[in-house]
Amino acid sequence: MDRKLFCCFCRAPKPPNDEVVSWRQSLKKLLECKTGQLAFREFLKTEYSEENILFWLVCEEYKTITSNTEMAEAAKRIYTEFVQVDAPRQINIDCETRHEITNSMSQPTLSCFDKAQRVIYKLMKKDSYPRFLKSEIYQVLLEPSDAS
Repeated sequence: MDRKLFCCFCRAPKPPNDEVVSWRQSLKKLLECKTGQLAFREFLKTEYSEENILFWLVCEEYKTITSNTEMAEAAKRIYTEFVQVDAPRQINIDCETRHEITNSMSQPTLSCFDKAQRVIYKLMKKDSYPRFLKSEIYQVLLEPSDAS
């Protein structure tokens, strides 16, 4: 089996080339695609900043919660994993934003992570995303497959 028919990181079928090319349009376009998310995550692992995409994704999922009980449990998990000082995957946000989230944990809302999510998105957009487009991970996905 030819390696070019598969993603270099997940062994899933390689996405169509036009889809991979479309990721150049914007970080938003990249993140709309599951394979794009996986590729970007693999790249962020190489930069030791995987927590950024993981936090962004968990925030997207968090916004879909409808139960207050589930929201409180999920907010605590997100806070413990990404926000609190010395969290296992602590994200790089300013003290004010961290403090606002800490204060909201007694009664979390669907929007309690929005500011931090915007900060992380901007960080990925300005910093990691341009490097991703130049990375070997992305360049390999751009190579035409040998399927034709």
